[in-house]
Amino acid sequence: MMTLYSATTCPFSHRCRIVLYEKGMDFQIIDVDLHNKPEDLAIMTPYSRVPVLVERDLILYESNIINEYIDDRFPHPQLMPADPVMRARARLFLHRFEQELFCHIDAVEHGNPKTADKARAAIRDNLTVIAPVFAKQKHMLGDEFSMLDVAIAPLLWRLDHYGIQLPKQAAPLLKYAERLFSRPAFIDALTASEKAMRK
Repeated sequence: MMTLYSATTCPFSHRCRIVLYEKGMDFQIIDVDLHNKPEDLAIMTPYSRVPVLVERDLILYESNIINEYIDDRFPHPQLMPADPVMRARARLFLHRFEQELFCHIDAVEHGNPKTADKARAAIRDNLTVIAPVFAKQKHMLGDEFSMLDVAIAPLLWRLDHYGIQLPKQAAPLLKYAERLFSRPAFIDALTASEKAMRK
């Protein structure tokens, strides 16, 4: 059985929980207190951070790598495109999400006010740029839910919590976000702490 070491408010852990629930498989989640990390976490990953996936002799870290492994191991429903060209494009999108959106989360959560405001603005502007896509299509890659939707959903869930307000032209993105939040696997993957972020 797979075991996921996850933090209750970590957006990267949230991604992995969504994939596990989308697959509908047997797994165990161990909640990690980020202020009092277990010693074995430092042994499992050189970065001593979550998420970490353990399956028998295999130890994986970094949410996108974990999620691709789960998708390969349990291919139904398939979340990465089957076509090699589309799969490569999906990986590029995932890379861009890290470089243009998720790289700012640490500054929003832990930076000084000036740094945090700059990070919020960067996230807002980058999300606003992709918003028009959802006026024409249901999900990131068209009609089908994919790993790209999984990757961005935890950030969209946390926008209010992070104090990020999107402009009116981002309305299609917010409608898209509500579609993601209504998926049973997304709801099941939420921790009590994450549910409290939207109250």
